[in-house]
Amino acid sequence: MHRAYLRSEGLSSAALAGRPIIGICNSWSELVSCNAHLRGLATAVKRGVLHAGGLPLEFPTMSLGEPFMKPTTMVYRNLMSMDVEESIRANPIDAVVLLAGCDKTVPAQLLGAAGADVPALMVTAGPMSASTFRGSRLASGSDLWKYTDEFRAGTMSEAEYGELELALIPTCGHCMEMGTASTMAALVEALGMSLPGSAAVPAVHARRSVLAELAGRRAVELALGGSERPSDVLTREAFENAITVLMALGGSTNAVIHLIALAGRVGIDLPLELFDEISRRTPRLVNVKPSGEFLFDDLDRAGGVPALMARLLPLLHVQAKTVTGRTIGDNISGAFVRDDDVIRPLDDPLATEGGIAVLRGTLSPGGSLIKQGGMSTALRRHEGRAVVFQDIYDLIDRIDSPALDIAPSSVLVLKGAGPKGGYGMPEWGFLPIPERLLRQGVRDMVRVSDARMSGTASGAVVVHVTPESTLEGPLRAVRDGDVIRLDVDARRLDIVVPEEEMHRRLAAGPASEKPASRGYLAMYHEHVLGADAGCDLDFLRNLGGELPDPMPRGLLTGWITGW
Repeated sequence: MHRAYLRSEGLSSAALAGRPIIGICNSWSELVSCNAHLRGLATAVKRGVLHAGGLPLEFPTMSLGEPFMKPTTMVYRNLMSMDVEESIRANPIDAVVLLAGCDKTVPAQLLGAAGADVPALMVTAGPMSASTFRGSRLASGSDLWKYTDEFRAGTMSEAEYGELELALIPTCGHCMEMGTASTMAALVEALGMSLPGSAAVPAVHARRSVLAELAGRRAVELALGGSERPSDVLTREAFENAITVLMALGGSTNAVIHLIALAGRVGIDLPLELFDEISRRTPRLVNVKPSGEFLFDDLDRAGGVPALMARLLPLLHVQAKTVTGRTIGDNISGAFVRDDDVIRPLDDPLATEGGIAVLRGTLSPGGSLIKQGGMSTALRRHEGRAVVFQDIYDLIDRIDSPALDIAPSSVLVLKGAGPKGGYGMPEWGFLPIPERLLRQGVRDMVRVSDARMSGTASGAVVVHVTPESTLEGPLRAVRDGDVIRLDVDARRLDIVVPEEEMHRRLAAGPASEKPASRGYLAMYHEHVLGADAGCDLDFLRNLGGELPDPMPRGLLTGWITGW
């Protein structure tokens, strides 16, 4: 029956006989500009599979477009991961090549592949090319936030803002700064789940297609060898390597959530304390926007992730396995940095600590994050009076109101934006600075929320406050005028309100929830975990349990040997 149905697709006996089946999991969609070129990369993967003696079969999955989906793609990351996992599990596939590029498509495919545990490797989309504006190379997200502030401040005309729109996104590919997509592409490589040197190759560069072809060839080897399944590669050592690279990159805070979720799928607990411990011992080396000067393709020019990891060698587990069949140490052997301005020496870093700090305190007892590499140094220790917004609609209504009682020293606080309260924890944490303060020259303020923040953004922005305000979190009890104290060096975020007063406020009951009544959103709301557990669904985590056999192996090997 299998052969007969494949013959209906025009395949000959020679195409079928004795070949491993390589699935190509493609998140291509015209609703996701980051992934718009993945059809071409799929063709290159097929070429590699065929050259190596395999049979490539491409299949689509859900795709997640960061610019378009509302309120956030994050609410659908877990759904896409389930789509990927079940598509792999249910079909007779001997190995799979994952094709993804946007912020949540990469972690979603990794989560799905980890659950299915069939041999897999990933080809990411690569960064888009940069255009110029006002004499400088544009960073699609970071400069959008920068120039939008200038437009709101009145220092940029409507015509100039329109010119920015035409220049901002010149090609396919993901954002070209160290946003979430770039960060995750680098971490896939650091985890050992993609080919060395692949993360930062530009989307439109011929080398991207060559790497896709090589990935197809390697997938056939994985299928025939039956080794290097995701559970073999995604070890604690691999995750610690990835966290080290994340901190050296000055990467996106979103990566913390994705790494925790991915580790949970393979039975590994990654507490926030581990992230902070590694951050304290890892210098920030990569000089890429929004916490630096260059773009992600400059990292490729400087030697890519292998060169960065070669610099970090004393801090890495070099024996960690990878999908290449070699160790991380083998993969980076011989790599070297070609530009010290882009990847700084270990003894001359951009900062002595990593790009992300974990905060705790009376306002975030379960933990919160701040991208310390991209904030004003004057705000590392700050105390200010809270200006509170109950939800995103309250923020939109009042942020630019002349009646808003606010000063540059104020702390902007947003509630109702966590995994449950915000339907997926949208990227609302980068709260806009009020227009009248922008006109006074203010460009950074302390901002606190249970939301996430785009990896392309930066500033004194505290995100992922846990527990979230919709639940029992102290954030729910914050009122206008309360004093908020931030101390990044001490890793503290506190509310200066007497404990008994906080208890009295919280005893009033939780904020009203508005759960969805049907479909996936209802299931999501019932089962989603907090940011400190990766915002995964509780029934997808595998902590404390044995990984299930993906399916009877005879069914898979029968495809190879039975024809």
